[in-house]
Amino acid sequence: MIGANVARRYAKALLELGVDAGTLKSVVADVGTVAEAYEASLELRNLLDNPLVPHAAKRAVLVEVADRAQVSTIVKNALLLLGDRRRLHALPAIAQLLREMGDLREGVVRAEVTTAAPLSEAYYARLGQRLEKMTGKRVVIDRREDPSIIAGVITRIGDIVIDGSLRARLDQMTFALLPN
Repeated sequence: MIGANVARRYAKALLELGVDAGTLKSVVADVGTVAEAYEASLELRNLLDNPLVPHAAKRAVLVEVADRAQVSTIVKNALLLLGDRRRLHALPAIAQLLREMGDLREGVVRAEVTTAAPLSEAYYARLGQRLEKMTGKRVVIDRREDPSIIAGVITRIGDIVIDGSLRARLDQMTFALLPN
């Protein structure tokens, strides 16, 4: 899988640059911001991936994106390098890997918590404390909402999924009631 190897190399290089400069958190955030902009805009992706658009025009667009996002020089130069090497399609994967590498370096694990509706800050604080006890690491909760789970909470930490949703319980009951 060439794409994953490419993303890993760039993410590792950005991690090292961020650590050396003492700005790892901002590098991770800046790369995430630019990756989100790239993913969110079909028009931007089409322009940057179009072989008919002159290279100088693509660089100008990348500089504009970097300036508008107010990213660091490290991230701006990385963005231009990715553009020069026609690797911008790897930007979302680079951002994801860089975030994971940064978290690992900081001793942080991310928990993706999906709920049917917004919950109180107190609930998230208690959940964070329980997850920290369970993992032995500092936990950062990424919140998602999905009304299809009806009620309850689904928590994912790496490969571990704790499904406490009403949807899962209804599915279990349905399966249990079906004739063999």
